[in-house]
Amino acid sequence: MINPLKISEMLSKAGEMQEEMQRKLGETVVEASSGGGAVTATMNGKKELLKIRIDPSAVMSLSGSQPDVEMLEDLIVAAVNEAGRKADEAIKSSVQGLLGGLKLPGMS
Repeated sequence: MINPLKISEMLSKAGEMQEEMQRKLGETVVEASSGGGAVTATMNGKKELLKIRIDPSAVMSLSGSQPDVEMLEDLIVAAVNEAGRKADEAIKSSVQGLLGGLKLPGMS
């Protein structure tokens, strides 16, 4: 039989774990670049984009008669997507650490 006091205790512990997870995700920062460092994206574990850095040389190359803005846009997208993948890895690692090795579906 299930003890109602244990359920309440488990729910309380789950809430604490969720708060701890949110705190860790906010503090986790990942960075990814593309184009050999021409564009760097910084993101937190909540997958919020914190910063985009564009190397001045990447902008200087846009000053010609046919500026390749599309290439710079592609580099930005690539850097942001890679930062998102790194954030996913950090999230997965944090969740596994908090759960203490529990085998849950979708978390392998």
